[in-house]
Formats: sequence, C-alpha cells, structure tokens
Amino acid sequence: MYLLGISGLYHDSAAALICDGEIIAAAQEERFTRKKHDAHVPVNAMKYCLKEAGITAEDLEAVVYYDQPMLTLDRFLKNALALGEEAGELVEHTYPNLFSWKLWIHKQIESGIGGLGKRGKLLVTKHHISHAASAFYPSPYEKAVVLTVDGVGEWTTTAIGVGDGNGLKLCEEIRYPHSLGLLYSAFTYFCGFKVNSGDYKFMGLAPYGKPAYYDVIKEKMIDIKEDGSYRLNLDYFDYHKGGTMINEEKFSEIFGSGRRQPESRITQREMDVAASVQKITEEIILLLTRHAKEKYGEEIDNLCLAGGVALNCVANGKLQKEGIFKNIWIQPAAGDAGGALGAALYAYYSYFGKERVLEDGDSQKGSLLGPSFSMEEIILYLEGHKYPYHLCKDKKDKAVLLAKLLSEEKIIGVAQGRMEFGPRALGNRSILADCRSPYMQSRINLKIKYRESFRPFAPIVLAEKESEYFDLPCDSPYMLKVGDVQKERRKPFDLEGLLLDKEGDMLQVVSEPRSDIPAVTHVDYSARIQTVDSIRNKELYDILSEYEKLTGCAVLVNTSFNVRGEPIVCTPKDSYECFMRTDMDVLVLEDAVLYKEEQPEFVDEEDWREKYALD
Repeated sequence: MYLLGISGLYHDSAAALICDGEIIAAAQEERFTRKKHDAHVPVNAMKYCLKEAGITAEDLEAVVYYDQPMLTLDRFLKNALALGEEAGELVEHTYPNLFSWKLWIHKQIESGIGGLGKRGKLLVTKHHISHAASAFYPSPYEKAVVLTVDGVGEWTTTAIGVGDGNGLKLCEEIRYPHSLGLLYSAFTYFCGFKVNSGDYKFMGLAPYGKPAYYDVIKEKMIDIKEDGSYRLNLDYFDYHKGGTMINEEKFSEIFGSGRRQPESRITQREMDVAASVQKITEEIILLLTRHAKEKYGEEIDNLCLAGGVALNCVANGKLQKEGIFKNIWIQPAAGDAGGALGAALYAYYSYFGKERVLEDGDSQKGSLLGPSFSMEEIILYLEGHKYPYHLCKDKKDKAVLLAKLLSEEKIIGVAQGRMEFGPRALGNRSILADCRSPYMQSRINLKIKYRESFRPFAPIVLAEKESEYFDLPCDSPYMLKVGDVQKERRKPFDLEGLLLDKEGDMLQVVSEPRSDIPAVTHVDYSARIQTVDSIRNKELYDILSEYEKLTGCAVLVNTSFNVRGEPIVCTPKDSYECFMRTDMDVLVLEDAVLYKEEQPEFVDEEDWREKYALD
C-alpha cells in the first residue's frame, strides 16, 4: 500500500512516500526549485517520490495533506472578528492565500501529479498530529510521550500526546495566539534576522551574550506556569494582526531602540536578547517535559519531539542531560517538511489501522531519503561540459584519498548517495573540513558560505569515540543535540574580555582557539554533534576512520553544501556550480574527484548573489 504525504503552502513544502509503513522517499521542494523554504505545492518533490518508487498517482492508495484547511479558515475568521476594525492588514495578507490556494489544495495536488490515488479524494490530518506522527512512528519506541512545539498549525501551537503501538493521541494543547515558536520568531525578527530562516543564527548568537533581559521579558511579555503552559502579552506583538512580528514601539520601550536592521553590525544588545530568549525557551521546554512525564509518562521512558522548535538543538541537549525521560528521539525534519511524512504515517496506522512493526533502531534510514545520481549521469554531465575529473572506483581508496586531503586542510564538497531529508546535511550533501585549524570556522563562513563569521559549525565524530571528545550521554546521528567539549580538551577563553578587547569584532573572537578541535567548538565550549556509524552512512564513516588513522583525531567539520541563502545542493550541476563559486578545494561526485586548480574558468550563468535571498 503506497501513501503519499504532502506539506505545503506555509513554508518548507515537501512530499514523502511510504509503502506498507516503510519510508521510501522524502524531499523538500526547495531542493528542486532552488528557492529556500519554498512554500508552493511540492510538485517536483511529489514527482520525485513517485519516480523513486517507479509508480504513478494511480498506484497510490491515498494522498494525505498535513493540515486541516477548514480549521485554518476558522482561525482566520475568528481572529479577524476579534480584531474588528484592526483586521485590515490580516485580511490583506491572508485572504488571497487562504481562499485562492489552501482551500483548493486538492485540486493543485491532483493537477501536479495527475490524480489523488485510488480513492480519488484528498485525506487531511491535523497539523500537530502530523508532527507527532512524524516523530513517534519512525522512532524505535513501542510507547512514547510526544511533544510538538511550533509557530502554529490550525489553532494549536504546542501539544502533548502519547503513542502506543499503532495508536497516537494528542491529550493537551496550547492554542494560538499564544505560541513559543512565534515568540522565538518575533525576537529573531527583532534582532535583524529572517523569520523561518534566521532562527538558527539567533540560536547561534545566544552564547555570545548574557540573559540580561530574561527577567523583563518574563515580567512584561510572557507568563509561564509551573506546568510549562504560557500566555503572551499580545500588546508587544503584531503577528496576529497580519503585520510584522512585533510592536516596535513597545519593544523599543524595553530594549532601548527599535529593530536591528538586517546586515548591520550586531551589538551586545542582540547577543543579550538572544541569550535571554534562549533561556526562556529552554525553561518552557523543560517545564512542559516534566509535566508530560508526571501526567502521562509515569511508566514510559521515551520522549519524541517534533515541530519547528524541536530543531532548537541547544534546548534538546539540555533536555537530554536533565534525564526527565531516559530516551529521546527527534524527527530530523522536525519542521513543516516533516509534516508530509507524519501525514502519510498517521493515515497508514490510524485511518487504515495497520499494525506497527518496530525495527532495530529507528526507521528513518539515516534521513537519507532524497534523490541520488548514478555515475553514468555524473560522467555525462562532467564530460558534456569538459570538466576534468579523476575516477576513484575503489571505496577504500577514495576514503584514504579524502582523509589525506582533509588532513592537509583542504575543504571538500561531497555529493554522494541519497540527499538528506530535513535541514541538516548529514554527510551526503556536505562540506567537510579539518576541525583542528583555529582559522577554519571563519574561513568557511566568509569564503565559502558567505555568511556571518560568528556562526558555529557542527562536528561529525565516530560514534564509538564520541565520549572522548564530547559530554553528551547518547548518540546524535541527526545533528539535533548540543553537548559540551570535554573539559580536558578545552583551552582558556575569556569571551567577555575578548569582545571588549576586539570591540565586538566577532571575526577576531571566533579565531581564538577554544579547544584542540577549535573549528567545531562554540564560544561557550558547546558543539552541535553528529555521531557517525557504519550502518546509517558507511561512506562517511570510512572517511572519518581513515582521517583518524592519519591524524589521531576522530572529528571533522561538517556543514551543509550550499552558500548563504541557497538550499542544500541536490544535483551534480548544483554541486559543481556551488563548488566553483566558492573557495572549496575539492569536489566529490560519487566516485569522481575534481580539483579546483584543474577546472576551466567558470562563468556563472547568473549572479547567484541576486538569485539567493539573504537568510
């Protein structure tokens, strides 16, 4: 039985295909259209999923959408009525999308792939049950408490539920307009970053600051209860009116001035705001989890997380260390993209009542669920453009070669195997580099990613060597948990003194080594860890193993294969163009190895800086 799940028309549209409960394919629309966070109906992603399985729309038992458009309409109408004469902006911004697109999503999907499956109609699930299903069903747990937190889906912004076998039920919720996700986005916007895109930057900025505004935010903006429930003071926000995220006048009263303008200098205020909001986010997540454990998890040791806030890996790391639940599994595509997978899985187990059979480990397949390209396709592309390359047919030889190049501080773009599903590159569409260089972080940020120098990079580490480098009491195969670099590896580092001495110049600050793996050690000695094992990704594991043999170090830098504002690369063409636009030294396309110095002069077909909007 084939089921196709769809998310779309909000942000991060995606499609996912399952067959008899097994995940066959999943991909975000942005990877095909090259438009980051593409919100359109995911026609390309849907077609890819069908092609991967070798089927057509007629073979689908059903197509399932991850959101209830009529409940979203209900929220819009009641919101507009509550605003009364102030509803003008809300109607102007929301009405066309809702009435022209969302209520007719079934027609758009049918047009995109030529049908809605054997049932001839679109099934829909609620937004947060889609999130919950995306986390629980692929997890390795028979029973689990499930926590979903995001901006908003229909009316819900936060939900607690319980999964048991093939059953899944949401038990409690917090409703719009009170939203932890929207609170985080509002402050992301206030600090000059892009909503739904710059949240990672906001989180990465937090360790530079102190939570100086924690008390005043709690006093004036959000009321947090002991069970983790909360209410926002809407006087300070504008998202419910359809305008910008914040009431800038009210924010200025607290923070001394208005919003930081994008691309302007980041000041201590932004650092302290980020630290304060991050602390509040962590507090709420911990309180919600304790409440969920006390009320629903007395005999359950497992927690599953999804929703956009579940991508806050700092909060996840602290949650893991608190030990409220023994085991935690987080959906790698925790945001709206993952809702496509959750919708298909929920329909399979709930609507069709199928039995759930657990696998050893999770059933997410390393989240390597997107397109791959054969050597025939790659060679056809390279030779068609007369791009010089070297074939490395033996996998062992390839791993040895790449390890040697990495040990020489070469920066390597890798595009091999199936593309990752979710926002993290996990080794198949990655840029790899030596973590031992104190200059590698700023070099990659400025000369390859073309982004702010303060943004940290994640380490990949051999799973069996994790404890030698990091203090995190579990594996982290999907780069969704933050742990600390082991104390014996740290070097003295006075962040406050350096910021004052360097007059807030973050480029100078990040170049100061903080450990013996400086390129992946953040300014608070933390790291967003990806553990690598030979089951989920053998090729990456082999490269890292050979690198350790050469250097004695079992850690490398891993960052997504793209430039700022660009979706992660998908095709050989995407990969080659990104390689040539940057200071990367080597490109790997499956078994083909390309060296920058051997390539012909590259003339871009278009100015990529104009093509990709800044995040």
